[in-house]
Amino acid sequence: MMPRDGLDTLRAYDAIYFGAVGHPDLADHVTLNNLLLPIRRGFDQYVCLRPSKLHPGITSPLWGKNAGDIDMVVVRENTEGEYADVGGFHYQGLPQELAVQTALFTRHGCMRVMRYAFQLAERRGLKKKVTSVTKSNAMGYGMTLWDRVFQEAAAEFPGIATESLLIDAACMDFIRRPEEFDVVVASNLFGDILTDVAAIITGSMGLAASGNIDPERRFPSMFEPVHGSAPDIVGKGVANPLAAILSAAMMLRHLGQEAPASRLEEAVFTVIQKGETLTPDLGGTSTTEEVGDAVVDVLDAS
Repeated sequence: MMPRDGLDTLRAYDAIYFGAVGHPDLADHVTLNNLLLPIRRGFDQYVCLRPSKLHPGITSPLWGKNAGDIDMVVVRENTEGEYADVGGFHYQGLPQELAVQTALFTRHGCMRVMRYAFQLAERRGLKKKVTSVTKSNAMGYGMTLWDRVFQEAAAEFPGIATESLLIDAACMDFIRRPEEFDVVVASNLFGDILTDVAAIITGSMGLAASGNIDPERRFPSMFEPVHGSAPDIVGKGVANPLAAILSAAMMLRHLGQEAPASRLEEAVFTVIQKGETLTPDLGGTSTTEEVGDAVVDVLDAS
């Protein structure tokens, strides 16, 4: 999936713009564990930043939600937790085969991603609230450590409101009361699940951008659309390019290019609000190329 010196090659760059990877003939764990996850871990991209906002021109599947009602960011711990790739097989292929999958939580890993979430809530200046997602009622070690560290991190930010939700309740409340969320901090697995929910209630997976961030900027950060390679629609020309374009805007902002980042985002949101050139996931009939060209047309006119 990647040359042996792949990380050495990437290390020389300021950022990584990552496309959709995956193929029906390859098991997903092969592509994930031999390309994407080694990059995230190797460059200590411990924050996976996934914003979700309901924009004008988008109809949420949730009744009564208007543009701006939903505006949240999920901060997903990105290098340990349930995706730590710790475990193995015993008696593989035999009737008594067993598999062990271990979730790895460290105080250091929890604290640094939680501090990032609180600092983000301060910068956003909206509800000034951080919600922690846990499952400590059933996972009595890693998740109770998560809960304790969250309380300690919260004490460092007395101006930020907090709540703690079990993952099942959080999934329910993303549907029931999404407008009450601001910044959500979650483990690797829980953050992965919640951001798919957040993407759908704000329009489509085709709008879901993300950044894998090294906040200390020791290594390049990586930016990618959330949706993957979507093999069911390969070659049909209907994939939504907007998530990839919004990911590029996130990358520009990370690189200090605020003006072009905002210009690119505004072009995307203009196309969405006009509603004339949209892919089928957003209720339109346009092709991938036509939507991309529409964004370019707005940029050229601005």
